[in-house]
Amino acid sequence: MTTASDVFGDSGDGRVTITDVARSVGVSVATVSKVVNGRYGVAPGTIARVQAAIAELGYETSLVARSMRGQSTGNIGVLVSEFESYSTELLKGISEAVAGTGYGLLAYAGRRDDVTEVGWERRSLSRLARTLFDGAIVVTPSTLITGSFGIPIVAVDPHSGPEGPHTVDSDNRTGARLATEHLLALGHRRIGLLGGREDLESARMREAGWREALDAAGVAPDPALVRVVGYRPDLAEQAARELLALPADVRPTAIFAANDRSALPVLEVAAEFGIRVPHDLSVIGYDDIPEAAIASPPLTTIAQPLHDMGRSALTLMLDLLEGRETERHLRLPTRLVERSTTAPLARR
Repeated sequence: MTTASDVFGDSGDGRVTITDVARSVGVSVATVSKVVNGRYGVAPGTIARVQAAIAELGYETSLVARSMRGQSTGNIGVLVSEFESYSTELLKGISEAVAGTGYGLLAYAGRRDDVTEVGWERRSLSRLARTLFDGAIVVTPSTLITGSFGIPIVAVDPHSGPEGPHTVDSDNRTGARLATEHLLALGHRRIGLLGGREDLESARMREAGWREALDAAGVAPDPALVRVVGYRPDLAEQAARELLALPADVRPTAIFAANDRSALPVLEVAAEFGIRVPHDLSVIGYDDIPEAAIASPPLTTIAQPLHDMGRSALTLMLDLLEGRETERHLRLPTRLVERSTTAPLARR
């Protein structure tokens, strides 16, 4: 028989306990426990009164206690390396989609001491799976997620593409090609690249799209104009300083940054150097995070449907949790968003 020790008792912190519920109804703690756990031996009228008291008082059982009894926690975990614009926009889409499903969301950040550790998601899943949530949506994992953690997993922006768990991503190769073709159409030929994480499939596809567009236009990619910045703004700023300090006749006339957080520091460094955007330098990013639209000047970028990606990840997760057949890999389209940081090449 389940007793008060199976759930949170009197806490002393204002939290409603099983004892509070029992006292308000005038029954034993054991009776309330039976109702909470759906066990036999309680009269229908008493069940109704206990359930009404639970609703009125706002009583919740311990997630840990419920998981130890083999019950569903009723929560879906969202694991991110850090809470920044990209992951926050995905979370908004996930939150919109979870409404009305009966599930709650628990968001967890795995970054420590300003460094994203490789394998953070595996350690997090090992620690939290089946204890705090029934399934996990992992955003931009640092490694391929393999093995069983006892719960369904969906990866957004997966580490190695459509391998391992179910995945959701966008058409990164096409998006990068769109960005580069846009710059080429404006007359640019010295197009620099601020690449993303070399270990991540999305970054590799974006570089591939950049190279494909240049090759199709008969333009040889210049290694001197390429920097790998790992999607990090601090490294992007350093790279921008190096590229924009080159002599005017060899420095890039345009830069494609593999994400917006890398593109925005380029605008700041250009202003510091007295290089006018877009008259002297065109800049295009990737993601279309909210900061892109309010940058000075507003950033031209490739839009990923971040809210839709979040909603799609949640839909996949619900299908997995409820045993429905579902798509294993979803890839959503990207589109060019023209703003004020790209313009025709100014002849010098």
